[in-house]
Amino acid sequence: MDKLLVSPSPHLHAKTSTTSLMRDVVIAMLPAVVVSVLFYGWSELLIFGVSVASCVLLEYLITKYLLKRPCTVGDWSAAVTGVLLALNLPATTPWWVVLIGAIVAIGVAKMTFGGIGQNLFNPAIAGRVFLLISFPTYMTDWTRPQGFIGNGLDAMTGATPLGMVKEGGISAVADLDYLDMLFHNIGGSAGELSALAILAGFVYLLVRRVIKPYITLSILATVAIFSGIFWAVNPAEYTGPLFNLLTGGILLGSVFMATDYVTSPMSNLGGVIFGVGIGVLTMLIRYFGAYPEGVSFAILIMNSMVPLINKWCHSRKYGRA
Repeated sequence: MDKLLVSPSPHLHAKTSTTSLMRDVVIAMLPAVVVSVLFYGWSELLIFGVSVASCVLLEYLITKYLLKRPCTVGDWSAAVTGVLLALNLPATTPWWVVLIGAIVAIGVAKMTFGGIGQNLFNPAIAGRVFLLISFPTYMTDWTRPQGFIGNGLDAMTGATPLGMVKEGGISAVADLDYLDMLFHNIGGSAGELSALAILAGFVYLLVRRVIKPYITLSILATVAIFSGIFWAVNPAEYTGPLFNLLTGGILLGSVFMATDYVTSPMSNLGGVIFGVGIGVLTMLIRYFGAYPEGVSFAILIMNSMVPLINKWCHSRKYGRA
């Protein structure tokens, strides 16, 4: 009698595989990686190296010696987590802080739940939020180191645009150039440096059919509508849609982290609900919360809602009309 095997989904297989999907995600992130290294220099390259190497090594050790299962690092998912974690950190982050973030991302948020396909929360965001709460000084140091290009540009060393609004009101960012922010965002983590680089990755993922646009577009549309309403009511107190779309980690989060297969809803309707929830929570935290940025917290909160969303919004059953 054949052995009965019980395994997590998916049970129907196509030509695509986890490895090919994760590899495409890495390729999509390359424009953002290249831009961040060019502007931040060797220190950013060190962060990427430590983050990716730590995530891959930790997953290898855990699967081999703790879970005693075949190694899974070949599926590229650990590398994706490492790159995403690095993109969520300031370029001045010490290497040992990056290592702690990798331990939380892989060891706690991913492998504790059983590995890829079973984790409830996005590992990279979980690692980033843990570091933000545990090491706020390092995680909010936006001093720009000397990079390979852009050394002559004026740099903001005290706070991001969102931080300036939180501290000094909307008048503190009255002189910001939106065209400059589109390519060379002023202040923030490495992944916030270039909106164009992230959008290029988004287009690549759509062309390769790695993701569907529902989650990303619903997040961006919600942020634009929510901030547009408040801005129209009181433009002297609230920032407008364009500012909120180009600042912070909204593009990075909506393109690469909210669309994670494991931690996002399965149905299209569920994805829209998921995206709207992220957008609303992000703007509530930005406008009324203690933190100037709210994307990471919003995604984690909505990650916890995914089982309920999947229960409410059923996908059409295979073989049913």
